Amino acid sequence: MTEGRQTLYRKVAADLRLAIVEGAYGSGGRLPAESELAQVHGVSRGTVRQALAVLRADGLVTSRRGTRRVVLGTARVQSFSELLSFTRWARSIGEEPGGRLIAVERGPADEAERGQLRLEPDEEVCRVLRVRTLSGAPVMVERTVYPAHIGEIVAGLDPAAVSHTVPLEERGVLFSDAHHTIDLALADADDARLLGCRAGDPLLRERRRTTDPSGTPVEWSEDRYLPGTVAFTVHNSADVSSLSRRAVI
Repeated sequence: MTEGRQTLYRKVAADLRLAIVEGAYGSGGRLPAESELAQVHGVSRGTVRQALAVLRADGLVTSRRGTRRVVLGTARVQSFSELLSFTRWARSIGEEPGGRLIAVERGPADEAERGQLRLEPDEEVCRVLRVRTLSGAPVMVERTVYPAHIGEIVAGLDPAAVSHTVPLEERGVLFSDAHHTIDLALADADDARLLGCRAGDPLLRERRRTTDPSGTPVEWSEDRYLPGTVAFTVHNSADVSSLSRRAVI
């Protein structure tokens, strides 16, 4: 698949997802035929099939062969193939995202940070600790490490800013690709204090390294979620593979 076609099918999938979330087809309604969608979006039917495969992976439409796709509803999922930030994901599922800045510190990068961000031994990083909320309830502690030049921008943002991604993008810091690792971690003292759990309780952990369009790392983040607040699902097919996050609160 060429890069151009890959970009097209993701755009078509995003446009269809927005229409579904806004109720354009109704829950249980049928999407237009592939040929009609191809004409409306100005793409080939193959591109439409790729876009529909993404929606199927996200649980938004059925995938019965030989029939038009049926909308299953506005499922609370987010495809990481589209690299939505926590704020944009929360709003896409009808939740009000929030964030509270706990600490910002600058210092020499340790060995792990140098490896993830491809830094030289004498380079510094900016470490940011935040608690994230959905509709006022704390659900996740976010620990993000930025290269120093990006950290300077983050340190200058309003501490009450809900999103860091948007102002960074406005300043030319682009988030293009990410590698995710999902596992469990035990809550430490900060997690317990910020999430209202007990130290030692198991938390769902997502570690993420994000790069810009040139492949240069722009962040290394570890997000720890309270159990029962989100779930991650993986869908594999011959057409598309995607990792999705959904709210289960």
